[in-house]
Amino acid sequence: MLDALRTEASACTRCRLHEGRTQVVFGNGNPNADLMFVGEAPGFHEDQQGIPFVGQAGKLLDRLLAGIGLTRADVFVANTLKCRPPGNRDPMPDEKHECEPWLFRQIELIRPKVIATLGNHATKQLTGKETGITRVHGQPQQVTYGSMPVTIYPIYHPAAALYTPAMLKVLEEDFARIPALLKREIAPVIPLPVPAEPEPEPEPVAVQLGLF
Repeated sequence: MLDALRTEASACTRCRLHEGRTQVVFGNGNPNADLMFVGEAPGFHEDQQGIPFVGQAGKLLDRLLAGIGLTRADVFVANTLKCRPPGNRDPMPDEKHECEPWLFRQIELIRPKVIATLGNHATKQLTGKETGITRVHGQPQQVTYGSMPVTIYPIYHPAAALYTPAMLKVLEEDFARIPALLKREIAPVIPLPVPAEPEPEPEPVAVQLGLF
């Protein structure tokens, strides 16, 4: 089913981003993963290769996963947008709105226990809340998509540590809690209502130059 969705998404023309893409970056990894990561949007290298997180931030993601005994083969990695915004600019509200059904269908098919949202855009998209990542990182939140309960776990985008090395320790600490979350050893905070079609306003991000 996930492969069929990938094929369908590869021909998507729902928003303006299809005009400048090299290819759709659908996502990759274990289709039955208990842990899913959702970032912001493809960068230059992702657009060229069709795989999310292949730049420097992707290498750091691999390192952080290794620190908790996981690899890309154990998780599924995707983005809120499946096509690269021009110049790696922030996603626009209408682009997120049009691309959102692909992401939620992925979640429905993969059925992860935990979704780690990387950065502001993914966190706001999947919680339906406008609270920024600085305030909510490392704080699990229980949401329900349809009839499926999922733990949302906000984390800083790995690129944050590329610009501010001190952030690496924060990322490592937040990643260290993931194994317990997967075992349901940490109780999520108060459940949050999730709108059917959340359209959070974009916030500036420092991630540029294909480092996603």
